[in-house]
Amino acid sequence: MPSPAYTAAIRQDGDWWIGWIEEIPGVNSQGATREELLANLSSALKEALDFNREEARTAAGATFEEVAIQP
Repeated sequence: MPSPAYTAAIRQDGDWWIGWIEEIPGVNSQGATREELLANLSSALKEALDFNREEARTAAGATFEEVAIQP
C-alpha cells in the first residue's frame, strides 16, 4: 500500500518560511527557504508518525493486529 500524502499549509513570513501539517496537530516547522521548510516538515512528520506508532503499539500490548484504514 502506498504511503498516504499529507497536506502542508505554508507561507512566507518575512525572511522565513513557516508551515503546518494540516492532518496532524502539532506538526509544524520553519525554514530559511521553501525547500528547507518542506524538508523540515517532512522530518517533523516522520518523527511524529514514528512516535505515535510506537505509543499505539505499546498501548495495544503484546498481542495486536494491524489493519489499514482508509478515510
